[in-house]
Amino acid sequence: MLLANLLASGISDWILKLIICIPSLIISVICAIFIIIVIMLQPSNSDGISALNGQQETFFADKKNKSKTLESKLRRLTVISIVIMAVCMIAFCIAQFHIG
Repeated sequence: MLLANLLASGISDWILKLIICIPSLIISVICAIFIIIVIMLQPSNSDGISALNGQQETFFADKKNKSKTLESKLRRLTVISIVIMAVCMIAFCIAQFHIG
């Protein structure tokens, strides 16, 4: 009876690891590829060079329209995908090292 309980708990732990680990790894790889693509699409931030030319962009200039620009949408997508990837990696570590 004890051997049967050990086998049953070992199999259920293995299945639980399988259910958590594989999807979290797949989602993390997809997020990593997406992060690379989104970061490559973002324009470079050259505020230091524009200061030499006398061009300045203040904090309050066009504050309403900044949330609608492509750059802000790409930054938001980057942050969201990094958070999703971090949650998946935490779930993977918990499943891999603390279950069973």
